[in-house]
Amino acid sequence: MTNDARHDEASDGPGERLRILSSAHLATGPHAELSELEFGLIIAHNAFSRWVVRCMAAAGVTDLAVTDVLVLHHVHHRERGKKLADICFTLNYEDTHVINYSLKKLAGLGLVRGEKLGKEVFYATTAEGAALIDRFRAVRGRCLLASVEGELADGASLSDVARRLRMLSGLYDQAARAASSL
Repeated sequence: MTNDARHDEASDGPGERLRILSSAHLATGPHAELSELEFGLIIAHNAFSRWVVRCMAAAGVTDLAVTDVLVLHHVHHRERGKKLADICFTLNYEDTHVINYSLKKLAGLGLVRGEKLGKEVFYATTAEGAALIDRFRAVRGRCLLASVEGELADGASLSDVARRLRMLSGLYDQAARAASSL
């Protein structure tokens, strides 16, 4: 086994299950399996981000980053206008300037529009933005959903994973607040 392989894998001893890790130094002590989960989150996040960008490119728009695509989908969600603060809150973005930049980029492409109501600006998809989302959905159906089978096809299991991920996000948000106060 090479040094690199030793750093990427850990087990509790002879005959124990091998854990795939990116940071073996974090996989010691209580809740060592959390490091394994964190590595899973890292590679899932990167794969998901790559997928979303490439799916959007296949739908017809090649110059959007993952955040832009997520913002576009959320702005279109339930076909109701969304405020910047609400978009940030729902997508769990702390930096409003990142979302504001995406909104400006999407507006410049004619995919969303902002309408000022009182002191707030509400964003909604344009007809062109809605059509792009429909194309994205078709590509998603053809390239992703067609491959979902076995355990991944069990809706209840997927819902449980989603619930657990939301619980973990709360745990990491709380830990981030604690770390900020050190």
